[in-house]
Amino acid sequence: MQSRSGATTLRPASTILQELHDQAPADRFTLGWLTGSLQQQSFGIVVLVLAVFAAAPGISIVAGLLLLMLACEMIVGRSAPVFPPWIAERPLPTRQLGAVVRRAIPMLRRIEKIVYPRGPAPAEATKRIVGIVVMMLTVRLLLMPVPLSNVLPAVLIAWISLAYLEKDRLMLSLSLLAAFIVIVVDLTAVWGMVRGAKFAI
Repeated sequence: MQSRSGATTLRPASTILQELHDQAPADRFTLGWLTGSLQQQSFGIVVLVLAVFAAAPGISIVAGLLLLMLACEMIVGRSAPVFPPWIAERPLPTRQLGAVVRRAIPMLRRIEKIVYPRGPAPAEATKRIVGIVVMMLTVRLLLMPVPLSNVLPAVLIAWISLAYLEKDRLMLSLSLLAAFIVIVVDLTAVWGMVRGAKFAI
């Protein structure tokens, strides 16, 4: 995809997901196959796919735990996701991946009209910042016991990963700011409950 400034050529997330859908094994796939197929853009796409799964009820905990693992790898500066063999080689039903991809592609194609490369590519240090924010949002996703509380952090993680993947510095800054606001509000609420509990004792 050609950036609006004409400086950068980048494959859009929707194109990458469509290729994954077309090339996926018929019955089962593995996370090892997924990360191996993505190469340079693997972090952004895998985080995006897991964020979509994390927004769904029932599988948000598993997706959240995998997101935590990826966030740690981004923080330490890995160039691509590396799952332990017992996770990377575990077969997963292709139909579940296909269902997520088919729903995501039309939405991504609409979003890509406003999310595209703007300015120079994010610095390597940006990956660590993204990893830290994704980790904090994922902890919020896993620990908040309220029904549907997983949706907001999952959506924010998806926006962050898409902006990072598309090298859109403006949208990445805005999504990180939104995540920071959510985290601050949550921490303020938790601190208020702790103080209230102390006074009640």
